[in-house]
Amino acid sequence: MTALDTLSSDFVAFQTAQPDQRVYLGLDDNVGALDDPSLAFEEARVADARALLARLDSLDPDAESFDRKLDLDLVRLSLERAIHDGTYTWNGRTRLQQMPNAGQGVTEGLFLIFTNDPRPAEARLADVLARVQQVPAFLDAMIDRLDHPLQRWVSMDLEKVEEAPDLLDTVCGWADEVAWSEAETLEEAAAKATDALASYAERLEAMPTTKALHLNEADARSLVRLRGVELSLEELHAVARDWLSTTGAQIEALRKNIVRRHGLDPAMPTAELHRWLNAKFAVDIGDGPLEKVLDRYQEERKKILGFIRERDLFEIPDDQDMNILRTPGFMEPSIPAGAMMPPPPLREGTRRSLVYLTLSDELLPEHTELSIPGMMIHEGIPGHHLQLATSALNDSPVRRIYDSADYAEGWTTMLEDYMLDLGYMGDLEEEARFTGKRDLSRIGARVVLDLFFMTGNRDFLDVGLDVDTSDPDPFVAAGKLLKEVTGFVDGRVEAELNWYSQERGYPLSYLLGNVTVWQLKRDLEAADNGLEGLDLDRTFHRIMLRSANMPIAWLRRVFVDRGLLTA
Repeated sequence: MTALDTLSSDFVAFQTAQPDQRVYLGLDDNVGALDDPSLAFEEARVADARALLARLDSLDPDAESFDRKLDLDLVRLSLERAIHDGTYTWNGRTRLQQMPNAGQGVTEGLFLIFTNDPRPAEARLADVLARVQQVPAFLDAMIDRLDHPLQRWVSMDLEKVEEAPDLLDTVCGWADEVAWSEAETLEEAAAKATDALASYAERLEAMPTTKALHLNEADARSLVRLRGVELSLEELHAVARDWLSTTGAQIEALRKNIVRRHGLDPAMPTAELHRWLNAKFAVDIGDGPLEKVLDRYQEERKKILGFIRERDLFEIPDDQDMNILRTPGFMEPSIPAGAMMPPPPLREGTRRSLVYLTLSDELLPEHTELSIPGMMIHEGIPGHHLQLATSALNDSPVRRIYDSADYAEGWTTMLEDYMLDLGYMGDLEEEARFTGKRDLSRIGARVVLDLFFMTGNRDFLDVGLDVDTSDPDPFVAAGKLLKEVTGFVDGRVEAELNWYSQERGYPLSYLLGNVTVWQLKRDLEAADNGLEGLDLDRTFHRIMLRSANMPIAWLRRVFVDRGLLTA
């Protein structure tokens, strides 16, 4: 084993030190525990990252192949980001000191063991029991690490904690269903955990909080750079402003065509037309439960797959699958509409994703015959599921587990337009593109709101729209802009803002990735490489998918190395 192989192995061990991450990535040993939420663990993690970085500095990258050099760069970026995430402060405190996260810490790993773990029920339930027994100590440790938590994050955690007992009841029911020998012990542990969650909520509510959200400029710039983004904050703002202007013009042109074709008032406003289309193309669930919407998503999944296979557009791994589920209550505060849990990249066997769809009476109008295809293209095949199921097969463990937000989101948002370009929606192409563009406007808003939440600079909220963003509460100001741009219902606006505030640097990755993926494809089309039409598309898709996870800016290096682009 070479020094690089040893370092790669140790890097994977570093990234899987916490039990929840082991579950998420597909390891089934040492998962019968909750994460260590303490500041001491985070300090040790930062020290480990620094030690790995020192070892990396001692290697000679010129002695390695192109692909292995790329892996070295990804390891370096990941370690530098881990160090920064664990040490930057605002309000004189680290992120962990200000972020209560008990709801997710108690539930997420449990839910994955319950829903997406191929081991026998007895083995999984043993880990579930061990985790549930640790809940009281975990909650005490969470309280101990907090110092003036952010008020908005307190509210989010309280919502998730309130829903956690439902999951505990579910796993107890599972134990009874399979007649597990320790079912009674699990029920007793769940009762103690439920009491501990109620006590935690009382203690959390009584803590002094802060509303101060924004970082200093240097840390904001570092957060963005350490995601592999090569544009400055100002350049990202300019991209978003231009994109929203262009997209707005496209939406207006589509609006004029649609109202004319349907015999509607030529002056019908964009938001009113969107509501009209949502009503006209509503999914019929009759008197059934909201979960009936999931059946319609399953139908669309099969239809999209047939369309792709008929045209041989993408390579699809044989052993892959996808479960479509309603978003559990404890996850709803952070999932505005839909999300997916990718195939665990370190698990052998079937590469299975979980696609979550957030359902409520308020959100039902957003699940329509026009929006469902776009959602399934984005979350399933050819979107997140296909990209991450393919990357999970890559030879490099570094690329399998690297978190490449701009690649993942750029790929999927590009596909929403690409599939329409190929005629997937037939005669409803303009209607689907109108609602899709209106919904996709969120990615332009996400850039400027991400920049604003990070820096507090209200100049980033200026995107050429007549919106009052002067409210001193950053969530109110941001919500007004997001609602104006997208027309989202209030519940979705609030869930979007919750997510933006906690995942700094991720929201901007959607538009950044979209723009850079399309540019990469245009550059490939302009290059003298003998490719054109669907042959060019297939080559582009194949290299993108086979290269696995990395920042989009770095994917250009792969195309250059393959001789398809010049440096």
